[in-house]
Amino acid sequence: MTTRTGGVLPGVLPEGLAEAIRGTADDIATVLRTPAPAGRGADTSRLPVPRSTWTVGEAAAHLAQANALMADLAAGQERPYGDGTPGSLAEANEQALAGFGEREPGPLAEMITAQADAFLTAVDERDPAESLTTPLGRMSPAVLGSYLLTHMLGHGYDLALALDRPHMLDARRVELTLPFMVEAMPRVTDPAAVAGLTAAFAVRLRSGPSFGVTVTDGAVRTAHEPPARPDCTILTEPVAFLLLGLGRVDPWPVIARGKALGWGRKPWLAPRFPRLFRAP
Repeated sequence: MTTRTGGVLPGVLPEGLAEAIRGTADDIATVLRTPAPAGRGADTSRLPVPRSTWTVGEAAAHLAQANALMADLAAGQERPYGDGTPGSLAEANEQALAGFGEREPGPLAEMITAQADAFLTAVDERDPAESLTTPLGRMSPAVLGSYLLTHMLGHGYDLALALDRPHMLDARRVELTLPFMVEAMPRVTDPAAVAGLTAAFAVRLRSGPSFGVTVTDGAVRTAHEPPARPDCTILTEPVAFLLLGLGRVDPWPVIARGKALGWGRKPWLAPRFPRLFRAP
């Protein structure tokens, strides 16, 4: 008999990922239940989300829908959702929102946590070696869990910013996004940004893991180990790494505050690196 730990079969999700998914969903729910900041009206659902065309209600509705989608995918269901390109995913998001009327933060908070739990229940039944269909191609259950966490952290950050609350990103949660981030990078490359580029990058999270990205005449490959002879080594604070990767902040202010450093034969490529990709 296989022993379960924390409700998930050992080996299905990496250690700590289930707790991070559940904790992030709970943190987002807490943010959504927060009263509106002083002077900004009582209806938090209509507040704008920074760097987005969405309101708080729309961003929360998208999260509720996305968590439900991920739960279905973890259960082995195939649900078409765009063709994997950032543009098609954005179009699918808007179509889904148009057919979903709920915008009130309280009910959406309940949906977000309930669907995160539903994902964990469904993934509990998966074979760790199984390949599941997702909006960004086929993934193992572990990478799908990392995808779910990454998606919640990005939009959770947006909601916290909109409602003037502390965000829920930390170094440990960011490290758990790496299986998805490393696998997804070649799929979200900006063709114009990598055209003609040949370079090897070593990316290191401060006090954390490293990975590698190699661009050869515009073709992108990633690895969970950095290249032996990188052209550019990038050292970043973990939260800054994720915010840069998801397009939530611009590179130069992060560099100016010392949260990202670059060196090597081609150190000037460091500020360019986040712009090689388009967050879906």
